[in-house]
Amino acid sequence: METSPRPRIASIMINAVDAGRLSEFWSVLLELPVAARHEDFIWLEASAPGTPQLAFQQVAVPTEGRRRLHLDLHHPEPAVLRRRAECLGARFVEGHDIGDFHWDVTQDPEGNEFCIAAD
Repeated sequence: METSPRPRIASIMINAVDAGRLSEFWSVLLELPVAARHEDFIWLEASAPGTPQLAFQQVAVPTEGRRRLHLDLHHPEPAVLRRRAECLGARFVEGHDIGDFHWDVTQDPEGNEFCIAAD
């Protein structure tokens, strides 16, 4: 029996009322340059071959809802990454703990939530 290839996640798309500004925020925070622009779309380079690209789609009005998109970012020094994000315009929302594991919920400049935790 022949099996077909598995689908892969190619992009994680974020709706943005200012796609240029938001793509710049994420480009600097993640240290990933812009890979492509096409009309109302901007893609960042993938962090490694075969991994999803973060992408931005220009929209006229903000997408409704608290959790329009959710990314988990892990870093050896999560406090350093959080400070960097805040310097770029992110806002701390709340911290959480499960046992010894801690993560901070933050929002990018347009209110998209993401979490920062240790590796």
